[in-house]
Amino acid sequence: MSRSRPPGIVGESSLRLVALLIAASATLSEAAVERPNILIIVADDLGWHDVPWHKGPYAMPILDRLAQQSLRLEAHYVHPMCSPTRAALLSGRYASRFGCVGAQNERVFPFNTITLASALKSVGYNTALTGKWHLGSLPEWGPNKFGFDHSFGSLAGGVGPYDHRYKTGPYTETWHRNGQRIEEKGHVTDLIAQEAIEFLRRDRKAPFFLYLPFSAIHIPIDEPQQWLDKNAHLSDPGARLRGACASHMDDAIGRVLATLDATGQRDNTLVVFFGDNGAHDQYGNDDHQYPNADRYPAIKVGNDNLPLRGYKSGLYEGGIRTAALLNWPGHFQSRAIDTPLHACDWMPTLTKLVGYQPPRDLRWDGVDIWPWLTGESGTSEPRTLYCLGANSRDQTVRRGPWKLIVRSKGEAELFNLSADVAESKNVAAEHPERVAELKQKIKELAARDRESKVADPHTSP
Repeated sequence: MSRSRPPGIVGESSLRLVALLIAASATLSEAAVERPNILIIVADDLGWHDVPWHKGPYAMPILDRLAQQSLRLEAHYVHPMCSPTRAALLSGRYASRFGCVGAQNERVFPFNTITLASALKSVGYNTALTGKWHLGSLPEWGPNKFGFDHSFGSLAGGVGPYDHRYKTGPYTETWHRNGQRIEEKGHVTDLIAQEAIEFLRRDRKAPFFLYLPFSAIHIPIDEPQQWLDKNAHLSDPGARLRGACASHMDDAIGRVLATLDATGQRDNTLVVFFGDNGAHDQYGNDDHQYPNADRYPAIKVGNDNLPLRGYKSGLYEGGIRTAALLNWPGHFQSRAIDTPLHACDWMPTLTKLVGYQPPRDLRWDGVDIWPWLTGESGTSEPRTLYCLGANSRDQTVRRGPWKLIVRSKGEAELFNLSADVAESKNVAAEHPERVAELKQKIKELAARDRESKVADPHTSP
C-alpha cells in the first residue's frame, strides 16, 4: 500500500515548474520576435550633398521620407573607395588590415574569414546579396564563399547599365547568380531591386539578412527618360543624368520597402542605408575602360560634397564621411546623431544585437554602437578612427573633434572639425602637441596593418 503525500505538495511543485517553463518559453519567444530582419542598402559614389536631407539637388522622395522617420547618422565614416568600405562593413575591421585600400578585383578576404553574413548565418539567418560585390571578381571568390546563401549581380565593380559589363579585361564578364555567370536583359538598377524583392517574397521561418549594394550612381550611367524628367530642374546635362540615376535607385529602394510592407515584414526589419564613399568631382560618363562606352551619353557627371571638403578617393571629409540612416519602426525616433561612427561598427553591433558569440577574438576595429544609437549611454572616451588613403601612403585619424592627415612625404594637416567641418584652416602649427599625439595614434594603428599581413586571426584554425 503506497503512502500518500500531503495534499497540495506535488501540485504546488509542478505548478512552479510549469510556471518556470512557461516563463522561459515566453522569454525565448520574445527574443525570437525581437531578433530583427536586417537590410543594409549601400549606394555607390553617392556623396554627402547628393541626398535631400542635406539639401541635395536630386529628386529622391523615398529616401527623403525615410530620413524623416530615421536616425540620421551625421558623422558616419567609410573608406574613400568602394572595395575598402565593403570590406570594413563585412569584416568589422579597417580594410587596410587586409591590404585593401582601393577598388580591388583580387580576393580581399582569406577564405575562412568570419564575415557579417557568415556570423548571422550561424545563428539562423537566411543571407543574400543582390548587387555589387567587388571583393574578389571571380566566381570562386564570390559572396557564396563568404556566408551568403544567395548572391546576384556584379562580382566586380560598377557595370554598364544595360550590358552589365565591367571594365575591359579579365573581369569584364561579371554578371552572375550564385557564382554562375549569366546574361540578362534590363537596367542594372531594376534587376538588382527585383532580385531583392523576389528574395523577400519567399516563405521563411528564419529572419533574413539582405545586403543590397546598388551600382548606382557609379558610371557608366544611362537612364530612361522618366528619370531624366524627374530631374528636369537641373539645367546641366551631367547633373541631370546623375540625378536621374539617383532617382531611379530611390524608386527601387521604395519598391523593396513596399515589398516588406506587403509581406508583413517591415515592422521587424532594421534598415541601414549609407554611401560607400564621397561623390566624385567630374568623371567622363563615356569612360573608354568600359566595353560599349560609345553607348553612354558622352558628358561629364559629378557633384560636390559641400559643406565638406574633398571627393571620392581623398581623405578630406568629403571622401570619407557619407550620408547614412538607421530605421527600425517603433524602435527609433527621428533625430540626428553626431557621434563619430564607422562602417566597421555594423558587424560588432548587429551580431551582438542578435546574440552571436564570436568563437575567438576577431580583432574588430569596430565597436558595438547600439547603446549610443538608443541613447542608453554616451561615449565616455573620445573615439579614434583610422583610415589609410587610396594611394596606400596617406593616413588620417580622427579623435574627438581633432583630425590629422599625414601625407606620404610627411606633411601634416590638423583640423578641429567641431569648429571647422569644411577643413578650411590647417591648425597644425598652432597645436604641435596635438599633432604629436595623433601621429603616435597613426603609428600604433598602422602597425596593426602590418601585423595583420603577417598573421591574420582569420587564417587561424
